[in-house]
Amino acid sequence: MATLTIPKVDNLADEFWGGLAAMLVALPSAIAFGVAIYSPLGGSFAAQGALAGILGTLAVGTVAAAFGGTNRLISAPCAPAAAVLSAVSIDLMHKGIAPESALVLLTLIGLMCGALQLAFGTVGLGRLIKYMPYPVVSGYLSGVGLIIIVSQIPKLLGVPKDIGFWKALISPTLWQWQGIVVGVVTVVVMVTAPKLTKAVPAAIIALVAGMLAYFGMSMADPSLLKVSGNPLIVGTFGGSDAGFLDGIVARWNGLSGVKAADIAAVVVPALTLAVLLSIDTLKTCVVLDALTRTRHDSNRELVGQGLGNLATTVVGGMQGAGQMGATLVNISSGGQTRVSGLIEGVLALAAMLALGDLIAWVPIAGLAGILIVIGVRMFDRHSLNLLKSRSTILDFMVIASVVVVAMTISLMAASGVGIALAIFLFVREQIGGSVVRRRSYGNQAFSKQVRLREEMEILEKRGDQTAIFELQGSLFFGTTDQLYTALEPELKIRRYIILDMRRVQTVDVTAVHMLEQIESTIAERNGSLIFSQLPRSLPSGRDMEQYFDQVGLMRAESHARVFDALDDALEWVENRILEEEVLARALEAPLELREIDLFEGRKDETLAELDACMEKRSYKAGERICARGDAGHEIFLIRRGAVRIVLPLTGKQGRHLATFGRGDFFGEMSFLDRDLRSADAYAFTDADLFVLPREQFDKFAEGHKKLAIRLMEGLARKLAIRLRYANAELRHLEES
Repeated sequence: MATLTIPKVDNLADEFWGGLAAMLVALPSAIAFGVAIYSPLGGSFAAQGALAGILGTLAVGTVAAAFGGTNRLISAPCAPAAAVLSAVSIDLMHKGIAPESALVLLTLIGLMCGALQLAFGTVGLGRLIKYMPYPVVSGYLSGVGLIIIVSQIPKLLGVPKDIGFWKALISPTLWQWQGIVVGVVTVVVMVTAPKLTKAVPAAIIALVAGMLAYFGMSMADPSLLKVSGNPLIVGTFGGSDAGFLDGIVARWNGLSGVKAADIAAVVVPALTLAVLLSIDTLKTCVVLDALTRTRHDSNRELVGQGLGNLATTVVGGMQGAGQMGATLVNISSGGQTRVSGLIEGVLALAAMLALGDLIAWVPIAGLAGILIVIGVRMFDRHSLNLLKSRSTILDFMVIASVVVVAMTISLMAASGVGIALAIFLFVREQIGGSVVRRRSYGNQAFSKQVRLREEMEILEKRGDQTAIFELQGSLFFGTTDQLYTALEPELKIRRYIILDMRRVQTVDVTAVHMLEQIESTIAERNGSLIFSQLPRSLPSGRDMEQYFDQVGLMRAESHARVFDALDDALEWVENRILEEEVLARALEAPLELREIDLFEGRKDETLAELDACMEKRSYKAGERICARGDAGHEIFLIRRGAVRIVLPLTGKQGRHLATFGRGDFFGEMSFLDRDLRSADAYAFTDADLFVLPREQFDKFAEGHKKLAIRLMEGLARKLAIRLRYANAELRHLEES
């Protein structure tokens, strides 16, 4: 729960001018909004609506500023609240509900709205609400604007309150020319005033111009100077033949008689109002953050807004939200903290006390003109740019759908339809992208284990048993068929399917079920489904390997395997292929010197002398043979087993560079350039080695120059072969 904290003020004068300017912008609109909500209840209730707008500016402005968490934000009655609540008032009147009972239901909606906003902030929904898709926000703002325009045009024309929009347009005999003149003057001044001066808010100038036009016409028609029963003006604050305070007391007494059916009837309007006001506030906060390079607390702000709307309902005011226009004026006028918001609310009360009698003469058509301009400005004209490209037409259709549903059903239904369509477009976009980033085969990409020539020939011949897929994006119900379509042809001819998962962002149960089917299909051919580089933490925070285990994909009897790196997976598959050729079993005995390729065809006497220069060593699996930075200059010849070369990195991590097998060699770099070791070498399995120090070789070379030259040529040839395979793999990666 937010607590009342008043921020430190460095310059109270700036805060005062910011609050004053914001009040001058917010108050005329608030009065117009209040009249729009209350006037359908009857002519005498229009004045109560004006007062409700003023009290809303006071209560929402001060309480939200005190308990909210966003500096410079100005809260006041707003267009979405006017659209929702005026629609409710009109609907209640059409149902024949008495005005006093309608006021009770409007109060109930206000209380539920404030409580819901308080709940949104308390449970942390603030972060979710502000991520409403742009087409939905654009559509509902345009829908609210259209609803306001449609509801205010009959008032501008001066027709009786029970006449709807279409009937008002086709019934010119019901129009009152005095109201039309006032409304047109107000609209023209509202539009042109900002071009002439920005010192005074356009709404203030327009309202004054409308009142002057009204009093000007009264010089020719004295009946316009009558307050009582005059449908063209707001009138006094009495309303409903009772004092305003008596009306509030009666409204609260009426709450005691509320039934369950009444509560059920206002749940949807209250939820609609709470969601729209929350979105309106958080949208303003996001813009405010961008302008001031700050960061607001969404949840705390919703708590403050909820308390503000509860407070304004208690005192009989209108509900509101963070207002964009008043907030921008506050910033430009010097407001720096939440104190400017408090000042704005207090000044609204002072304006009511000082100008209460004058407000009675405000023309309803003038307020309608102000609201019509506000409604037009709420249209998101930039959304029309979406029609210029075929790729964004569907996004525009979402906006249009939201507007249509808002006009024909309700704003809440429009938001629901918009979110559903936005989700559909998102799924469509995900489906449109390919989940297979790259495809290759085992005779094109090889592991880093350095193989003998005979082994490489086997892998080049039989490597096409392996298909390697590098996946990307989201594996979910929308892309499952696409992935299966890509894998299905390979299932008939490949025994090993390797799925590189490092670029996968999400996986759902549907995708896992499809992978289970693939694993079963491969298992029937004695093959394996292999995963490499499963993300430990997806954007959602889920551990993919743990998830696979939870859903049963990695069960004990499964033929699926998981490797930390793609190279490890390739090495495992290659070893399986070689084992199937029985080469691994035939070469298990430790090699003698004459059996190593480098010395093939040499004389036994010469090899015996070379053998005397060498040392025979044995290492257990995992034992380190040499380390990066060592000064040894030996070359190691592998008689049996395998040796892994690892480049040590920071944080006790290492990068696997290569694995050398039986009959191969390593350590040739230090042997050739006599520099320090560049990497670590570990026995990957139990290993037997020949070790030839460079000093011993140099002594041997003095008497056996021909063999020494052949040895160097052999080293160069092996290194060239390794480089060729590395180049071929790089070329394949670039081309695929």
